[in-house]
Amino acid sequence: MSLLHSSPVIEYPESDGKPMGETDLHRDWMIRILELLKHRYRGERVYVSSDLLLYYQEGRPQKFVVPDVFVVSDCDPRRRTTFKTWVEGRGPDVVWEVTSRSTRRIDEQLKPQVYAEIGVKEYFLYDPTSEYLLPPLQGFRLTDRGYEEIQPEPTVGLQPATLLCRELGLLHHLEAGELVITDRQTGQRLLTGEEAAREELLRLRALLEGRDPSDGGAAGS
Repeated sequence: MSLLHSSPVIEYPESDGKPMGETDLHRDWMIRILELLKHRYRGERVYVSSDLLLYYQEGRPQKFVVPDVFVVSDCDPRRRTTFKTWVEGRGPDVVWEVTSRSTRRIDEQLKPQVYAEIGVKEYFLYDPTSEYLLPPLQGFRLTDRGYEEIQPEPTVGLQPATLLCRELGLLHHLEAGELVITDRQTGQRLLTGEEAAREELLRLRALLEGRDPSDGGAAGS
């Protein structure tokens, strides 16, 4: 009679057990960046998530990181409870971190080490208060030498400094301290689904009223 020895089941928790101790402002910006990217990639084979446990070594559940927002190209957009790189066959392409006083050290020093290990090609730091990060918008690109700071795109006149996300074709800049993300190819700002629906409603209203939809006056109707 033989005895069958089964391997122990390794659990990968869906929560790290730590409370979300962020301010309303930082949480709102995490959600906004998530919604901007979700709307941009709607209907595409792209996974966009926020504040999800990402495990990056099979069999070692202590090896995880929690990106504020991340995008994985060529990946099933279905909902997940955790993200395991060995199951998905890849890790995130781009990560965004909304930096605060409590997360600054982790965002600037600890998380980048993990992101480099799992091959995150670009990551961006944004401080909506402009108090903990100088400059308050920064980007980094993975090279053979590790992460190197992304230099601003050439500007003309009073145009704001703009950082390119090469992987996704996105431009980032600040307006009055607020993050704006633009599609490099079309020049259009990313909108949330709610914002896009509102703009479409205003456009249709302008057409019905016989006005030019591009006329800014439609927004005030």
